[in-house]
Amino acid sequence: MSDPRETAKKAADEFIDGFRRQLSRLWIVGAGLCIIFTAFNTCASVEPGEVAVRVNNITGEVETLPRPGLIMELPFGVHDVFVVDTSSQTFHMKGDRTIDELNVEELTVRARDGSEFVFSDTTIIYRVIGSKGADVIRDSGGAHKFRMWMLPYARSILRDEFGKESTTSVSDPTRFTQSTTRATERLNELLGKHGIEVTSIVTPRPRFSDDYEGLVETRNETENQLSVIDSELARAGTERDRRLAEVDRDQNKIIQEKRAALETELATAVTAQTQTMREADSNKIEKVGSGQASLSAAKRTATELKGQLDAQYMTRKAEIDAFKNQPVERVMERLGERLKGVTIQIQPWSNDSAPTRVQYLPAGGGQ
Repeated sequence: MSDPRETAKKAADEFIDGFRRQLSRLWIVGAGLCIIFTAFNTCASVEPGEVAVRVNNITGEVETLPRPGLIMELPFGVHDVFVVDTSSQTFHMKGDRTIDELNVEELTVRARDGSEFVFSDTTIIYRVIGSKGADVIRDSGGAHKFRMWMLPYARSILRDEFGKESTTSVSDPTRFTQSTTRATERLNELLGKHGIEVTSIVTPRPRFSDDYEGLVETRNETENQLSVIDSELARAGTERDRRLAEVDRDQNKIIQEKRAALETELATAVTAQTQTMREADSNKIEKVGSGQASLSAAKRTATELKGQLDAQYMTRKAEIDAFKNQPVERVMERLGERLKGVTIQIQPWSNDSAPTRVQYLPAGGGQ
């Protein structure tokens, strides 16, 4: 039977020998754990919707890192990393008391005419500008301390812009929208210096006193009645236009029929005129041709007569010329032949001793 003390000693020696064999592996595991621990403690994680601002305390350099992921943060105070939430924030002004930085007392406004009205729930949606994360940390600090700028700026500027309106004009949606736009622009001008941007302002219809609300309701009813009247007038105008269109259509139809009939009559008259002119031209051509033929015939006849007369003239002239050369006795003989059967009383007389002509004097005297 073995000694228990020997057995225990042998087990202890075996344990010590095994521990010595595993010592090198423990060093490797320890080194790996140290590296992992150092990596996690020298890196900061930036989630989507966040921006990181890294400050180098040695050089004073400030970097804005808008991309999500891991960024290096050296230990021992070399780097300070601040993570800022850039997601949309909602700022409410409603209720009769302030609850926290994002829920404050409702907005009361004094109009320019001295009356007061209340916005029961005014909502402003804003966010941190990612590229201006350094401005946010510089002016506000880390975490959500940038929210502190909303209350003083929003309340004062909204009161100022809506206070420019009267109780009548503030109920006009057009003027109301203009006031909201001006307030947004002014808020962005002031908050932009701190790295904050207002994206939307939502305000309900302002609430007035009971008497004024009754007047507003009466005015709304009147405006509704006016809208109904305008609708009726528009419908009547449409009906009038429809009836005028029908009358114009019927009259145009009549005019088109009359025009078609007149155009037909005009075409018939033009056709008759053309036929008449064609007949007149034919008659003219016929008459002119007949006249020209008659003229040509008359000219030929005249030419022939002229030739005959010229021939007779030449004959007579030749006879006269021949007669001139005849003695007096022959002349007297010929004259007697002509005057045969005619009784003539002649009283001869002589102007000279050798007459060359006979002059006849009528019985009444004269030459």
